[in-house]
Amino acid sequence: MSQREGSLDPKADSSVSLLPHLEAKIRQTHSLARLLTKYAEQLFQEYVQHQGDPFGLPGFSPPRLPVAGLSAPAPSHAGLPALERLRLDAAALDALPPLLDIVRRRQAELNPRAPRLLRRLEDAGRQARALGAAVEAVLAALGVPARGPPPEPLPAAAAAAAASSTGVFQAKVLGFRVCGLYREWVSRTEGDLSQLVPGGPA
Repeated sequence: MSQREGSLDPKADSSVSLLPHLEAKIRQTHSLARLLTKYAEQLFQEYVQHQGDPFGLPGFSPPRLPVAGLSAPAPSHAGLPALERLRLDAAALDALPPLLDIVRRRQAELNPRAPRLLRRLEDAGRQARALGAAVEAVLAALGVPARGPPPEPLPAAAAAAAASSTGVFQAKVLGFRVCGLYREWVSRTEGDLSQLVPGGPA
C-alpha cells in the first residue's frame, strides 16, 4: 500500500482507508504500548523506592547524566510526521534493552534483596524489544523502508565494567535516567500509535 507520509493518519485524509489486517496490527501494537506504559510507570516507582534518600524525596531532581546511545524525546517530536515519530520510537526502543540490562546488573549488586525490582528490569528489556519489533512491523506494513543497521553497541562486558566502575550514587542516577527514559519512550510510542488508530484522538 502506497501512502504519502503526511497522510498516514487516516483522519488526515478521508481517501485513505486502512486494510483490515493493518488496522488490526496497529490496534494490537497500540494496546501493547498502553499496557507497557503502565508497567514502565510501575518500574520507575519501584526503582525509586529502592534507592533510598534523596531519590524518594519530594522535588528531588538528580543531575541529568548523559546516557550513551539514547536521549529523551525532543520537544519537536510531536510536530514531526507520523512516520518519522514512529521511526524514532522504534530506534529508542531498540536501544533500551542493553541499557536496562546494565541497570539490572548494577542493582543486583546494590539491592540483591529486591527480587521484584530485578525481575521488573529484566522484563522491561524484553518488553521494550517486543514493542520495538511491533512498531517496526507496523512501519513495514505501511511500506516504510527498514532502518539501516543500528550503531555498533558497546560490548556487553565493556559496558558492564564501565557501569560497575562508577560510584554508587552515579550508578543510581544512571538507573534513574534509564528507567525514566524507558517510561518516556513507551509513553511517547503509545501516544504516537494512538494517532493512527481509527477513531482515536485527532
